[in-house]
Amino acid sequence: GCGNSEGDFSLQGWIEDLRAAIDHLVAETEPTQVWMLGTNTGASLGLCVASDDPRVSGCALLGPRADFDDWAEHPRKFLEHTREIGAVRTPSFPAQFDEWSRELRRFRPVESARRLAPRPLLLMHGDEDELVPESDSRAIAEAHGSAEMHIIQGGGHRLRHDPRAIAMLIGWLDRQR
Repeated sequence: GCGNSEGDFSLQGWIEDLRAAIDHLVAETEPTQVWMLGTNTGASLGLCVASDDPRVSGCALLGPRADFDDWAEHPRKFLEHTREIGAVRTPSFPAQFDEWSRELRRFRPVESARRLAPRPLLLMHGDEDELVPESDSRAIAEAHGSAEMHIIQGGGHRLRHDPRAIAMLIGWLDRQR
């Protein structure tokens, strides 16, 4: 339910997709290691999935949210926003609004960071991120206890397009071998 993906925006749906992707990767390729990489909301949800899946060796997160509480405070307003940006396309979605809105508080990236430890965790956040404050990444790093944290000077919300962030990510992954 985001970008060009199918379906309508649901945190639970995203979690299920991530779990299915790991299952498929492991079944089809038998990797020696699985690393979770995510950006923004996907980073936060990737952490939630990885923390409960021992097959995941560690995580690299770019601009994650510490929680979804701001969305949960006004779920109808948030649903309208998701419709405006095209993340929800089906007029009758969600069939169960109360359940959909509860999802916004169900997934807790900070608590997930505690469960992920001591597996490696990299966090990067742009100091000019206009959507998610860098304090969200700091809260996740603090909860983990031994995360590597980098603030990208002049970096915005879309760090996946920042060559400095990608270089740091590649270097970090190389050091994990």
